[in-house]
Amino acid sequence: LLSIDVPLYNEEDNVVLLTQKIHESLEGYQYQIIYIDDFSSDKTRNVVKKMDDDKVHLIELKKNYGQSLALAAGIDYAEGEYIITMYGDLQNDPSDIPQMLEHAITEEFDLITGIRQKRKDSLVKKIPSKIANFLVRRVTRLDIKDNGCALKVFTKDIAKGLNLYGEMHRFITLLAHLEGAQIKQVPVKHHARH
Repeated sequence: LLSIDVPLYNEEDNVVLLTQKIHESLEGYQYQIIYIDDFSSDKTRNVVKKMDDDKVHLIELKKNYGQSLALAAGIDYAEGEYIITMYGDLQNDPSDIPQMLEHAITEEFDLITGIRQKRKDSLVKKIPSKIANFLVRRVTRLDIKDNGCALKVFTKDIAKGLNLYGEMHRFITLLAHLEGAQIKQVPVKHHARH
């Protein structure tokens, strides 16, 4: 069983399409999709409920806690042997999941993390990201090229051992590294924000 852990904040226009893409990409797999609504101010939670999909589980947070705690809630709920994290804005592509999962299983990695190819973000996002990636590499000796990629495949043990709070979702790969995770980076697709 796989658990797809997706924090949502005001994604009413994206969540149905994202669900379809996950279903198409994971045909033949056993999986659950865990949507964590981080107290959206639009109709995101109602759209998820209307899907009436057996594979979709909804966690409704009672206030806006932010991405780290939303991810943590999904990880806590997850039942899968592998836990996959991604965001609900359609920038991550679910079609990358099978190849990432293959690396995790056949090569026995604890965490497969994406390196966004042809990144579709503005310079305002890219420049701080490059600086942060450089600093993490220098200070920790963890050679990760893209700490900000949300698309990750974890073993259950590593994911459930993470202590996520505040803005720690930005350093989730480093946290896994500090827990002793064997980590591999693979190229993944990246789309413009919807």
